[in-house]
Amino acid sequence: MPILTVRLTAEEERLLAKRSRGAGMKKATFVRQLIREEPFITGADVLADAARRMGDSRLRISRK
Repeated sequence: MPILTVRLTAEEERLLAKRSRGAGMKKATFVRQLIREEPFITGADVLADAARRMGDSRLRISRK
């Protein structure tokens, strides 16, 4: 299996740790998941992904 080495700044390391904790997985597992994600080809792909991640619109709080 190939080995990938990535150098991160302290800020990037902190953000990675925060995001992996939020996803409920180890940092290495989280990075592997990000690597395996399908790339965005068109703007429609980005909008579809964003809509999927937004969750239930009935639960959102609207600002007045």
